[in-house]
Amino acid sequence: MSRDTGRFTVLHVSDLHATESGLLYDAVDGVGRLERVGEYALATGITPEAVIVTGDLIERGNPGAYAAVAAACERLQDRLGAPVLTVLGNHDDPRAARALPGHIAGHTAAHRIDGFRVLRLDSHTGSIDAEQLAWLRDELARPSERGTIVALHHAPLGSPLPTLRRQGLRNADALLGVLDGADVRAILAGHFHHSLSASVHGIPVFVGPSLAYHQVMNAGPDAVAGHDSPMFSLVQFTAEGVSASTVALHSPEPLFTQPIIRTAQKATHVS
Repeated sequence: MSRDTGRFTVLHVSDLHATESGLLYDAVDGVGRLERVGEYALATGITPEAVIVTGDLIERGNPGAYAAVAAACERLQDRLGAPVLTVLGNHDDPRAARALPGHIAGHTAAHRIDGFRVLRLDSHTGSIDAEQLAWLRDELARPSERGTIVALHHAPLGSPLPTLRRQGLRNADALLGVLDGADVRAILAGHFHHSLSASVHGIPVFVGPSLAYHQVMNAGPDAVAGHDSPMFSLVQFTAEGVSASTVALHSPEPLFTQPIIRTAQKATHVS
């Protein structure tokens, strides 16, 4: 698909926080929202080459939720015809997470998709351990045809929210030292429950929003506030660069709807 369009599209999902009861805060169905992401993609004609879920698949203390998450990931993969790759966050249980597709042999792996290489890292402890860094250094010694995408839960930078500014990857410098000079096109992360785009050591970093709840900037210097505003991202790679677009699952009522007149050369709004 990407060979035809010139784009390699990643559907970037993060922070489901699924529970064994099915509802977080008696309101949020993380597994159901993952299903809705698939419905949204099909309805709008989005054809991703990969789906990457950057951690906190379950709410802490709910290991029994992995069975439902695993089944939802498999259904999403079948519906979209694209691999669903997951990494672990600080709420995840590494032992119970072996129920997830692709985690039986471990939580760190390399996947090659249409010339791209996706590297899954495990930051559930808040850092990347020495064994993973050594594996990563060895893997990156061999460039990929179209470049590498690194996926982990904790971004190698802090959030602009005062309460989250120290919640990035604890050993970010160690990770970035390994990535320096490699063929990394982007780093995809989660954890902050709000979107964030940045460049660190010249590498684009995209923090995806959460499917569970959105954290707003004006909660105050000593608080966080979760709002029922689930979102995910589309990250698109071309020969010229990379971009990320945030997509809301909850749709507000439109202020207006206008038809568009299409011509052979351009589309114009009717005013």
